[in-house]
Amino acid sequence: MPTVSTVSLSSQPIDRVWQEVLDIASFPSYMDEVREVEILHQEQDVRRSRWSILLKGSILEWEEEERIDTENRKITFHQIEGDLAYFTGWWHVRQTDRGVSTQMHVEFDIGIPLLADMLNPVAARALEENAQKILSRIDTRAGSPA
Repeated sequence: MPTVSTVSLSSQPIDRVWQEVLDIASFPSYMDEVREVEILHQEQDVRRSRWSILLKGSILEWEEEERIDTENRKITFHQIEGDLAYFTGWWHVRQTDRGVSTQMHVEFDIGIPLLADMLNPVAARALEENAQKILSRIDTRAGSPA
């Protein structure tokens, strides 16, 4: 199964970066590739959200369930329904010797077995490019005045 793992290092305070990662509803306001994020339900550390993103000119949509681990600054998610056959992953914000590391890890399956060998590498590159842009914009926003 294809995986994409992207890391961004930041000089911003870890709590500020974590708050930006948590605030998915604001992503469309400062990320061109994120068309819409709607929080459908949240109860304590479990959240359900609907996403619509642009991926190489195509629209990708899904609903996901997220588990928020505030103590470890980690969000794990999995697609409940959507355009991909399988979509799961996590965000993790942690302090390192070189700064604040924000990592986004995704595993996916496009769900077209006959074309998987051709399409999975293309989809992986597109998801990685999007993830890098998203992490960069989170870092920029974390450095902006509140």
